[in-house]
Amino acid sequence: MSLDLIPTPSSRREKVLLILAGVFIFVGMLALWLTREPDISYWLVFVTWVGCAVGGTVVLNRYLPKRDTLLFPLVMFLSGWGLLLIERLAPFFADRQAIWLIVSVIAMLLTAIFPYVLHWLRTYRYILLALTLILLVSTIRFGSNPSGNIFAPRLWLGIGSIFFQPSELMKIIIVAFLASYLGEQSATLRTKSNESFGDHSRLGVSPRLIGPTLLMWGLSVIILVWQRDLGTAMLFFIVFILLLYVSSGDIRIMIGGVGLVIIAAFIAYQLFAVVQLRIDIWLNPWAEADGRAYQIVQSLLAFGSGGIFGTGIGQGFPDYIPVVHSDFVFSALAEEWGLLGVITVLGCFAVLVMRGLRISMIHAGRPFYTLLAVGLTMMLAVQSLLIMGGVLKVLPLTGVTLPFMSYGGSSLLVSFIMLGLLLRLSSEAR
Repeated sequence: MSLDLIPTPSSRREKVLLILAGVFIFVGMLALWLTREPDISYWLVFVTWVGCAVGGTVVLNRYLPKRDTLLFPLVMFLSGWGLLLIERLAPFFADRQAIWLIVSVIAMLLTAIFPYVLHWLRTYRYILLALTLILLVSTIRFGSNPSGNIFAPRLWLGIGSIFFQPSELMKIIIVAFLASYLGEQSATLRTKSNESFGDHSRLGVSPRLIGPTLLMWGLSVIILVWQRDLGTAMLFFIVFILLLYVSSGDIRIMIGGVGLVIIAAFIAYQLFAVVQLRIDIWLNPWAEADGRAYQIVQSLLAFGSGGIFGTGIGQGFPDYIPVVHSDFVFSALAEEWGLLGVITVLGCFAVLVMRGLRISMIHAGRPFYTLLAVGLTMMLAVQSLLIMGGVLKVLPLTGVTLPFMSYGGSSLLVSFIMLGLLLRLSSEAR
């Protein structure tokens, strides 16, 4: 028998965690089945999840026995819980999400087991950047909205009834490009930064820092202006600033990045109605509780109704929130699962982020691998914080999805591809 096929304590831990996740989702589906009209679709969704979990762990054990065995169970638990919530909130979309889960797990496995994926991301970075710009221009020119609302942001490209959000794929491409570029410049950037701090008479910042910063700031502004996509613009720029700080160690990058965000936000507030709306309802939603701020007010009421233990699955009224199965799935979770459910989800994302950063530390001395792991991890972390803070009125609403849990095929697919890259990075640790 091959040594790779001999069960290890870590692989056994992964199986135990997947079994526990499966039991949790089974009990949730059973409770939903008992509280509503019996429907075979509940169990079809559950069987789909089980098939993805079993198939995923078998393939990973075969090809990546040295991977981080906490990542896959964590993500399958979150995605399974997301399926349960979508089945509760919008049953019509649950079947679609289950199909997207199959596609996403397959994409994750192909990404994780393909031996040259990291090499290609680093070598062909300019081709990938060109692809990003083509996607951006195509969305601006030919984009549509699946809802059919001509006034809503046109962020999707569609063929027939299948729609894909290119900005989701751009997340991976931009992180890979930045990790490759900054990885090559990291030694120079740190030297320049140390020299500048050592000589207080030198207040200038290296052009290697200023150029990429202004480039990403400009790209974010373009996304905001032409696509009215506040969430994606903020997400890209925040992750870029974090990567630039990690590669250079220059705290002025963080300060300058915050300044640029404030400037862009002020200008956007003056020019764009969608930004004015989100800022206004963030500052004082109660003045228009039955109008423009209806969605966020209902979200806050859902959090208040949940209490510590929640109202119980199928017992609350989270469907009062418009588009609850997508942008506000975290609010529905808070109402029916309470504070305990919220803490559980926060804990899962916290562990996911810690494991991702641990992978980056393992690759110390290999800048591209380190920055790629940091970028992918921060992309998931910042996106989660933006939407969690938005539905709680801690931050303005940005319209991004909660990774692995919200309805959305593009988001789920790209999130699983990010997981595949992290699994590959964890398996290649020295």
